[in-house]
Amino acid sequence: MTDSIRIAAWNVNSLKVRLPHVLRWLKDQESKGQAIDGLCLQELKLTDDKYPHAELEAAGYLSLAAGQKTYNGVAIIARKAALAAIASDAATTFLKPTRNMPHFEDEQQRILAATIPFAGMQPIRLISAYFPNGQSPDSEKFAYKLNWLKSLQSWLIEELEQNPRLALLGDFNIAPADDDVHDPKAWEGQNLVSPQERAAFQALTDLGLRDSFRMFEQAPKLYSWWDYRMMGFRRNAGLRIDHILLSNALQEKCEASVIDKEPRTWEQPSDHAPVIATIAKS
Repeated sequence: MTDSIRIAAWNVNSLKVRLPHVLRWLKDQESKGQAIDGLCLQELKLTDDKYPHAELEAAGYLSLAAGQKTYNGVAIIARKAALAAIASDAATTFLKPTRNMPHFEDEQQRILAATIPFAGMQPIRLISAYFPNGQSPDSEKFAYKLNWLKSLQSWLIEELEQNPRLALLGDFNIAPADDDVHDPKAWEGQNLVSPQERAAFQALTDLGLRDSFRMFEQAPKLYSWWDYRMMGFRRNAGLRIDHILLSNALQEKCEASVIDKEPRTWEQPSDHAPVIATIAKS
């Protein structure tokens, strides 16, 4: 039994298209001795009946999904070998599942939470979240985003009271600081970097959640998303908008937090790269 687990988030921008990438990445990580024990996916872009449970289970993973046709959709994937002995199937793996925020009526599938009983440690509440994009600060979609963020903050207060070991993972569609933007001047005032969005991100950290990536010394110009257009990835013209926020109890156990750019180099990639946090068991 290893003395830590690794949890990750990845906006795959269509699981139908990117399932081979997900399976390849999970296998690659495992072959390196760095298995991903809990993976939160965003932008599935498929309905629940189309979710590839069988393919993932054949690879050694159990899943819980909240799908939606064409848009959005989130999932939580758990490595069977990393689970406590009792968690042998989906019913005993994904405890207290929550689909979307209970006090925010929304047809869009953006939130999925479950408590996972990993072996050798107290269970961890994983929340896979796909934050609204917002489009532009003068749009109705931006107002929806701010309302959604406010509701998320309120819901997380309740979640943290019940689940002190909590991790919020996903595509936040917010670059929280200028260090997370390839060209801060060019992006100033725009969607994803606006003062309102950054204030909302700060409000999440004020709850006691901490950006795991910034807990460690990092090289400059590390991003998790690059536009498909204008050779964004080749020029490293990116943003760090995919995050893993950890509650106080998990911050103390966090040993590393990284971005894995390799899948972004593959053929027909998602425009996002996976982000990973390592959590010690004791």
